[in-house]
Amino acid sequence: MHLAADTLDLRDLLAVVEAGVLYWRRRLASDEGVARERAAAAIKELSQILDSLAMQIAQGRETVRITSHLPAQRVAPRPCALCGRGNREQAKYCIACGAPLRAGLRPATSAPPRLQVKIAARSDVGRVRQLNEDTFYAGEFARADGAVGTLLLVADGMGGHQAGEVASALARDGLKQALTSALSAGVPASDEAWHTLLTQVVAAANQQIYQQGQRNAQRSGMGTTLTVALLVEGRAHLAHVGDSRIYLINAQGLGSEGATWLKLTTDHSLVARLVDIGQLTPAQARTHPQRNVVYRSLGSDPTVEVDTLSQALASGDQLLLCSDGLTSHVEDEELAAIAIAETSADRACERLIALANERGGSDNISVVLARV
Repeated sequence: MHLAADTLDLRDLLAVVEAGVLYWRRRLASDEGVARERAAAAIKELSQILDSLAMQIAQGRETVRITSHLPAQRVAPRPCALCGRGNREQAKYCIACGAPLRAGLRPATSAPPRLQVKIAARSDVGRVRQLNEDTFYAGEFARADGAVGTLLLVADGMGGHQAGEVASALARDGLKQALTSALSAGVPASDEAWHTLLTQVVAAANQQIYQQGQRNAQRSGMGTTLTVALLVEGRAHLAHVGDSRIYLINAQGLGSEGATWLKLTTDHSLVARLVDIGQLTPAQARTHPQRNVVYRSLGSDPTVEVDTLSQALASGDQLLLCSDGLTSHVEDEELAAIAIAETSADRACERLIALANERGGSDNISVVLARV
């Protein structure tokens, strides 16, 4: 599929949807696997999308613009005189250090106090799958200068015959190895340098998975999503491939509208693109039979495109990383509400997984929660 920076080729998308129709027609003719009613519904839904795309092409349209879903930026125009952290205009106390905010005081020139991070993580096989192909990691890493940062990641493997489990584990181990090696040469001094480093280490992990798939016929075609957050000196540096997600959550609100959550990643999935171009609603995408089809993953090709982002962190922030086994059953607002309501990060992870299982547990479920 041809994906430009902000457009999608309709003919490529048409071919993908046609392949989906063919797949479900074969399942409809088979007595095994998915129920015939589900296959028939999928064919009907995809046929409607085909009609719409064909009509647009017949009218001379070749591409469609895609929304970028860039996260809203934290609005913090009021600096703290004690630690220098920015705060919302109406704030009376600093969100980072708790000091009273007074008009006319200049911010301190010294570095803000180091943020402490509490981490919890859980993974569950779900109610349908026999094997858990998710992998996660949550822990500290040492840098070349001896300082310590926090590494968080979630990988959702795919491929069957245990190949998905292998791919997600390779993504974790390959990234950690490449990260350690890259940091031994020096520590990035800017957001852009961190983005370059993350792109390089994800590419190295991708090569390991791809090469093993090429060498082993049983693992041919295996792949995995990979969503990573590096927490260093009050900033989160993110790398993302696939449809696992990272959310930023804060009970005090984020941005000018006071929303308590922001999705910091964009799903690299077929249904996400169909939502972008108006072919599906978000509610339809949640239950669509093609919702697990990703167009970008580690291991499927020798090279991979990586999304990167850096986000400032403040006291009270929570970063939640999860596989699509959670977001297939739990709405964004619900997961944020649970993360905020629970005083224990461990209990928050347990509740999120339990809720996804109560609603079907159709896939493996992994959650990593970091509280600042």
